[in-house]
Amino acid sequence: MPFNPANPLIVQSDFTVLVEVDNPKYEETRDSLMSYAELVKSPEHIHTYKITPLSIWNACAANHPAEMIIEDLVKYAKYDIPEQIIVGIQDFASRYGRLKLTSVNNLLHLTSDDKYIAEEIYKNKDVNKYFDSRKENLVFTVKPHNRGVIKQALIKAGFPVEDLAGYIQGEDLTISLRKNTLGNQNFTLRDYQQNACDAFYANGKVSGGSGVVVMPCGSGKTIIGMGCMSQVNTSTLILTTNITAVRQWMAELLDKTELTEDQIGEYSSKNKNIAPVTVSTYQILTYRKSKNDDFTHLKLFDERNWGLIIYDEVHTLPAPVFQITSSIQARRRLGLTATLVREDGKEDDVFALIGPKKAEIPWKVMEKQGWIAKAICSEIRIHLPESLRMPYALGNRRSQFRIASENHGKTTMVKQLINKHKNEKILIIGMYVDQLKEISKLLDIPVLTGSTGQKKRDLVFEQFKNGDLNILIVSKIANFAVDLPDASVAIQISGTFGSRQEEAQRLGRILRPKKNNNQAHFYSIISRDTVEQEFALNRQMFLCEQGYQYHIINED
Repeated sequence: MPFNPANPLIVQSDFTVLVEVDNPKYEETRDSLMSYAELVKSPEHIHTYKITPLSIWNACAANHPAEMIIEDLVKYAKYDIPEQIIVGIQDFASRYGRLKLTSVNNLLHLTSDDKYIAEEIYKNKDVNKYFDSRKENLVFTVKPHNRGVIKQALIKAGFPVEDLAGYIQGEDLTISLRKNTLGNQNFTLRDYQQNACDAFYANGKVSGGSGVVVMPCGSGKTIIGMGCMSQVNTSTLILTTNITAVRQWMAELLDKTELTEDQIGEYSSKNKNIAPVTVSTYQILTYRKSKNDDFTHLKLFDERNWGLIIYDEVHTLPAPVFQITSSIQARRRLGLTATLVREDGKEDDVFALIGPKKAEIPWKVMEKQGWIAKAICSEIRIHLPESLRMPYALGNRRSQFRIASENHGKTTMVKQLINKHKNEKILIIGMYVDQLKEISKLLDIPVLTGSTGQKKRDLVFEQFKNGDLNILIVSKIANFAVDLPDASVAIQISGTFGSRQEEAQRLGRILRPKKNNNQAHFYSIISRDTVEQEFALNRQMFLCEQGYQYHIINED
């Protein structure tokens, strides 16, 4: 391929890909890259992506084969693609589906199509301990209870398994979607929602039934979950992040399906109602009295013959739930998330135990189609006051981050932003409770934190929704699955170090479509020339990955 200076992409021999941001083809190139590469860093002018085995396997699972990936790289590259990159992508992709799990006479058969791969995994001690026997040169038998752990072991050995062993149906339960909601609004799945459901269910074939749908907050992931439920028609366990999300799921199920109240149960610290459709939280499932006690509520997985388990916000899945998920691989599993990024690096466990990516749409594509609000993202850098400079200089990195995050000068900037957006619904979001309470007292704005009782949370959220309250201060409790559809401004005053995951969730709080100009604003206030500014660079990566420009504004 000849040199093409108009193209924005440079592919390097170490599997990194550089992309020029100030290029007319940047957006289409970024949207292409998202399906098979991971964003590593995103300074102003050149973004760096990395092609990894897992990113290629997820692409293959989402019907984006090696040939298409290579064609896209060639299409957008300035220079010839290094030969080792083409060979490497073909090699990564060729490993997907080379090993298959099938069910035969109450045993699992792990079959390879290559004698060399078969020998390699047979000699791998982390893998062969899960074999029951070697039936033929290319076939190994595996006991059903090892279905999850052998998939985990094999993906870490570089061989993702295509699981075709099928599923138990679970208890039959007719789940029909309404044509009109309880409020008499027309209801039907949008095309992308229906496509995601179809990709997951795969007409009931064993090639479907497990996987992850990646969609922006506000795009209707809950509706996709209900759409999948209506295809499977079986008793369903739904796991989500907090009790507010549990109640929202229950309300949506009543509003948009023909399920009745007695068919929907809440399993929480206060209620232990197990119904044909049961909604619970990761927190209750992982509760135990002490580190040495058992997780008593994990028995919920065995309380009914569930045919489908939905993992809402699957990127937050805690380790004990991973562990139990490993033992229930015969049940259909759907993961819903706005981002596959996990702060603990366990993306390969999500792939092995929940399933590969089944559907994804870039956030900016959704924005262009009007399904989510347009967002302007700005970082406002303020000075660290003289009174804080010496404590900051003497502190360790963690205390420096906290001092910078709790910079009291942020209150003045919050006031200015409230005045700028005085006719809009505003969320002020932070990490440190003392800081939030201080701003609440100074500005006379309600604040909700982890210690706020559920009754008060529900009341205040309802006041915000119905217009009795236009400004609300929230801690990390609002990071996940809180439906505040009219919020159009988010002011982030402190966050969790460099969490890309958190940035996705906080932006998502303001992305539901707006009635007027469909415009949202996301502000991060940080202390300039501090470790908070360094961590902010990592948080920005998610926004850049999704195509949002990040405006840097100095307070002066």
